[in-house]
Amino acid sequence: MACRGRRPEHGGPPELFYDQNEARKYMRNSRMIDVQTKMTGRALELLDLPDGKPCFLLDIGCGTGLSGDYLSDEGHYWVGIDISLAMLDAALDREAQGDLLLGDMGQGIPFKPGSFDGCISISAVQWLCNANKKSDIPAKRLYCFFSSLYSVLVRGARAVLQLYPENSEQLELITTQAIRAGFTGGVVVDYPNSAKAKKFYLCLFSGPSTFLPKGLNEIKEEEEAKESTFTNKRVPHRIARSGVVRKMKTREWVLEKKERRRRQGKEVRPDTQYTGRKRKPYF
Repeated sequence: MACRGRRPEHGGPPELFYDQNEARKYMRNSRMIDVQTKMTGRALELLDLPDGKPCFLLDIGCGTGLSGDYLSDEGHYWVGIDISLAMLDAALDREAQGDLLLGDMGQGIPFKPGSFDGCISISAVQWLCNANKKSDIPAKRLYCFFSSLYSVLVRGARAVLQLYPENSEQLELITTQAIRAGFTGGVVVDYPNSAKAKKFYLCLFSGPSTFLPKGLNEIKEEEEAKESTFTNKRVPHRIARSGVVRKMKTREWVLEKKERRRRQGKEVRPDTQYTGRKRKPYF
């Protein structure tokens, strides 16, 4: 159910659409990785977490763990849930640092009340508007999702859900069920005048109402062009954040990631001469 940085213009359930071939795209396609990373950064910004305090977050529709990697790099701990086994297998292959759970968010979030300090989701919630079988009633599945999400969040916590609504009716259906479940908040729209870069973020508050963040309005032409450009070139993915450019999948990056996991008390394989080596591509 995770990102995937584009609007799902197809039928069928997500667990079938996001198969092994689709999962590989999120491990190779630099454009998809870049879009996912940017939207995760924006969602984390809207979450407005305390500065310098590691938080325990829920990533709904975590997919291959790209958004989770961003959360880890920012010092947070996370649990991801996704309905696609192929995407979760890819996350394990990437050694995603969060805990992963196979599950259907439309059947509720299976955690104890008050478990999480916040929640993000990248391009997943709109899937609940689809009825893939007779027993699927979108309004009921949305309410089950939002009511359970409200329960698992610490009081006063936020949930920021990036989504691609097909139309205004679908967006109204989603927001109505969120409010019915107890949330306050609303929709933040970034770049509303751009057909290519426009993004919707549903910002939900599990406590008293607060001011809704403002959407972004200015976008550089080259950024908008990049947003709409697809590529399958296998180039090293770089994440630019706070003026720092980090090369992923180099030996140094892998060693740093393993050392961070050791400090977190997790079991990590010993470093060898083969650590961080390049592997043969899939065919």
